[in-house]
Amino acid sequence: MNKPCSDPQPPNSGGSNKTERLVAAIEHGTVIDHIPADKTYQVANLLGLFDLKTPVTIGINYPSLKVGNKGIIKVSDKFFTDDEISRLSVVAPNVILNIIRDYEVVEKKTVETPSEIRGIVKCNNPKCITNHEPMATHFHVEGNVLTCHYCEREQDINKVELV
Repeated sequence: MNKPCSDPQPPNSGGSNKTERLVAAIEHGTVIDHIPADKTYQVANLLGLFDLKTPVTIGINYPSLKVGNKGIIKVSDKFFTDDEISRLSVVAPNVILNIIRDYEVVEKKTVETPSEIRGIVKCNNPKCITNHEPMATHFHVEGNVLTCHYCEREQDINKVELV
């Protein structure tokens, strides 16, 4: 009598495809891919994903040739605004947003840091007016350096504190 295989194929796999998706597909929504693994939860928190009522799938430490270990986030029925994408660019620039409709990728966007950032990052100068008055911060971006529009203090984009 033959024993059952100790490693059965997943349902609907057809038994021969060795490269199954590790995370279920979504019908409509956004997939954020190529997130540096150590930034995945920060991205989810920044975008308010823990407060959504729609399904959100978060995976970390998937192998990636592009970033080493990566994170991936799938958000059903959510399409991000330009403001949300700008916020994302500060924490994890160069991630890929895949827009999904009817289980198909209809658009891919590489998130790039804009030349100016407003209301996202706190100025690290304790004397800056933005730390004493109710006004939005404003930074000019050049490479990995943010320069405060008001006090001209420079800071490394990788070491910023978000507002």
